[in-house]
Amino acid sequence: MKNTKKLFLLCLTVVLSGLSGISFAQKQFTLTSPDGKLSTQVSVGDVIEYSVSHNGDLMLDKSPLSMTLEGGKSFGLKSRLSGSSTKSINQTIDAPVYKRKTIPDHYNELTLRFKDGFNLIFRAYNDGIAYRFISTLKNPFKVLNEQAVYNFPSDQKAYIPYVQLKRESLESQMFTSFENTYQYINLSQWDKERLAFSPLVVEGVNGKKVCIAESDLIDYPGMFLYNGNGSKSIKGMFARYPKDIKQGGHNMLQGLVQTREEYIASYDKGAVEFPWRAVIVSEYDHQLADSDMVYKLATPANKAIDYSWVKPGKVAWEWWNAWNLYDVDFKTGINNDTYKYYIDFASEHGIEYVILDEGWSVNLKADLYQVIPEINLKELVEYGKSKNVGLILWAGYYALNKDIEGLCKHYSEMGIKGFKVDFMDRDDQPMVNFHYRAAEIAARYNILMDYHGTYKPTGLQRTFPNVINFEGVHGLEQMKWADASVDQVAYDVTFPFIRMVAGPVDYTQGAMRNATKGNYRPINSEAMSQGTRCRQLAEYVVFESPLNMLCDNPSNYMHEAECTEFIADIPTVWDNTVALNGKIGEYIAIAREKNGVWYVGSMTNWDARTIELDLSFLGNGNYQAEIFKDGVNADKAARDYKKEVIDIPSNKKLTASMAPGGGFAMKISKK
Repeated sequence: MKNTKKLFLLCLTVVLSGLSGISFAQKQFTLTSPDGKLSTQVSVGDVIEYSVSHNGDLMLDKSPLSMTLEGGKSFGLKSRLSGSSTKSINQTIDAPVYKRKTIPDHYNELTLRFKDGFNLIFRAYNDGIAYRFISTLKNPFKVLNEQAVYNFPSDQKAYIPYVQLKRESLESQMFTSFENTYQYINLSQWDKERLAFSPLVVEGVNGKKVCIAESDLIDYPGMFLYNGNGSKSIKGMFARYPKDIKQGGHNMLQGLVQTREEYIASYDKGAVEFPWRAVIVSEYDHQLADSDMVYKLATPANKAIDYSWVKPGKVAWEWWNAWNLYDVDFKTGINNDTYKYYIDFASEHGIEYVILDEGWSVNLKADLYQVIPEINLKELVEYGKSKNVGLILWAGYYALNKDIEGLCKHYSEMGIKGFKVDFMDRDDQPMVNFHYRAAEIAARYNILMDYHGTYKPTGLQRTFPNVINFEGVHGLEQMKWADASVDQVAYDVTFPFIRMVAGPVDYTQGAMRNATKGNYRPINSEAMSQGTRCRQLAEYVVFESPLNMLCDNPSNYMHEAECTEFIADIPTVWDNTVALNGKIGEYIAIAREKNGVWYVGSMTNWDARTIELDLSFLGNGNYQAEIFKDGVNADKAARDYKKEVIDIPSNKKLTASMAPGGGFAMKISKK
């Protein structure tokens, strides 16, 4: 009886039926999530197709999947099924550097085995469906292309992050910074001459959402997305393997692809696990802001390697504020006096790191062993050590890739704690391999990696916990130069439901110069944020970022003691996270807990808004909260705020009122 019940809960059915026009019998499989709400129907015939439904609502229509190999072979086209098997997993994942300490990992799995040298695995979670190809070939092979198609049941609205630059061809657009705001349009309105990147969210029926994502991208190109015919379908596109690469670009630190091969990936072995393709389904928007799917699907860290040395934390950062200190008696800039000042500030506020961003190494040399004469790194390392502050070095991709092992060894021995790596700007197979290889080497030397100037995370932070952050986000740096047509405030309450599904963001918040919609203007050396001061505080709670920047300069922070103390105390990794509520593009509220102390952050778009916060997750007991809320004049002077200390009501309900572009931040402790 127990075995029968288990099979019933798995809800896997196989139906063989001869269909007209099909060369052999179709095999139909249905795989259902543990809670029974989500299911995928897989059809195996001349082609392999799958669809996704949630409680009877069709979220993804029949969509084909396949891989084309060199020599006329393929995975998924007229493939011969040799067998299938199923299993159900219910376990817990320990997550040392994440938004929660433990992650429930409950799914049903279907494995389809084929005589053509591959397996196809489907997983059904309560919040999504994922599949991956696994090659069982014996010999080396090349992948010419992959068919990844997402057919939606109707012409639905989508949030589309186009690549920033519309170049002459789709392939040339694959050289990109992977950061842009979203176009909220129908699928049929997609500009056929532009690529987008994942994650990408499409609206479904009954307020549900579908998020397209990928995970465990290790030795394969990342997936771009496009719609070339104005249809209701989205297709994957993959960069071909680079044939000739020239050094160039920003300060000679980028690898510029000149020509490409005809294939997208090459392997010198037959056994290969390809990336997971995930379709995440949410009933309510705020569920997307707390998804664990990408992390769960990624390869776990090697348990034999000790990562206890990995120390998340906050960073005093100098580039965004252009080293623009005041009330000091030395000439500020890229020199030891300036960095000692940043170290002193970090030490005073318990900030773990200071970054030496672009400029510490000799310009245009792409040689990280050459340090400018104004900087004495050994002296700064020792000074930081005496103040309990570690140093992280900015590194251009081309310079680091020339000698990853040597540089990690050299700077680790000096006492440097990590590299912030920039200007990768590609995700073809060799570049994806660079991320993996650099992380693996850096781990051997206890070096943290902050991948800036790169594509979205795909779970590498689980495989290598020393990979502590990623950019791939339209972050606050844009406010140094973006004109008022860029709506960063709307973006701030959009990407937590989309880009942040993939993982942490190197957004670099913390501006103390804050502007209303009408007052914002770009000033490179004295940059400001769009939106209120309390919005900046809330971002430290809402945005997931294990290595989190304080982007403004110490001089400004010292004049804003209350705000500085609040953000300096906020943790960067958490024991628990609860997405409270939100709506894409309008508002968001998230609660996070560390060592029994809860933080709550909420933000709105340019509409003033009052929302109710359900704090029932606190449980029984009496609680007190330190609150930062928009001041009564924050709609005119965005820096206006009010700090209060209040008792949490016994019913655990609280309202948060926010000005246009505003925010609300709170620290809750048990009395």
